[in-house]
Amino acid sequence: MNMNRMLKFLKSKKKLIIEYSTIIIGTFIMAVGIVVFITPLKLAPGGVYGIAIIFHHLFKTPVGLVGICLDIPLLLLGVWVLGAKFGAKTIVGIFSLAGFISLTELIYGYAPLISLPGNPAIADPTANFIISLFGGVILGVGLGLIFRTRATSGGTDIIAMIICKYIKYIPLGTILMIVDSIIVLLALVVFEDWTIPLYSWLVIYVTGFTIDKMISGFDRRKALFIISDHHEEIKDVIINEMERGGTYFKGKGMYHELDKKIIFTTITKKELPVLLYRIHEIDAAAFISILDATDVLGEGFNSLREKALQ
Repeated sequence: MNMNRMLKFLKSKKKLIIEYSTIIIGTFIMAVGIVVFITPLKLAPGGVYGIAIIFHHLFKTPVGLVGICLDIPLLLLGVWVLGAKFGAKTIVGIFSLAGFISLTELIYGYAPLISLPGNPAIADPTANFIISLFGGVILGVGLGLIFRTRATSGGTDIIAMIICKYIKYIPLGTILMIVDSIIVLLALVVFEDWTIPLYSWLVIYVTGFTIDKMISGFDRRKALFIISDHHEEIKDVIINEMERGGTYFKGKGMYHELDKKIIFTTITKKELPVLLYRIHEIDAAAFISILDATDVLGEGFNSLREKALQ
């Protein structure tokens, strides 16, 4: 009994170490994206650090310092709505992000990434597009790692997670894009440059897309509904050749009103061409409906336990 408790304790500690390490790695990646890619172009891609970037270019204030001052009230709101455990992780996220940004500011400064005459924010649209694209991907990777631990880096991330708690059918990245777009309009008013919100929205879109992919995964599965009079042969292919499972649904044809057995199965994208070819060999008249499955949990796919406890 004592040994089992000890193993559970060690497993719990290992999980916490992994989670907090992931948060720290995620905030470091975010700091690099903000300081190296986003701030030199005067972009304000939402969040408290979008506001902090605006303040930096107006008043020369440190981005990390302004960001953490804005984060504290939102942190208190997040702890109240989302719980103390959420707050503990987010405290690490908030302070580590502010610390990494301040450290990166100290080491890197805000030298432009491109050596062009005049204002680097408008000198080369092609370079700015590429820099904005990379900045969005880097921010999305960092935030995605943080969100996978059910934490946040603070700021409008907290607002997005609160909304996502009550409106579950809208992806978290999409909510974050909507919330942060309001701050983009503020940057337009302050800098009076229409190119800044365009590049900022690009960063927000790419960041949100990357977050959704980090959470749901890049390897999409395929869910199939198969209707065929040769369902036994197709079942044999799915189970014995594809080594997958499936479920029978009872149905009735609308035209002839004949009873039908409908096969529902889920396979990987790579397995789809093979299964379609084998079904065509068995029954060329089979009816197949193919759907994208963004995340499949269970035996043979992703672990339900690991997903639930992320």
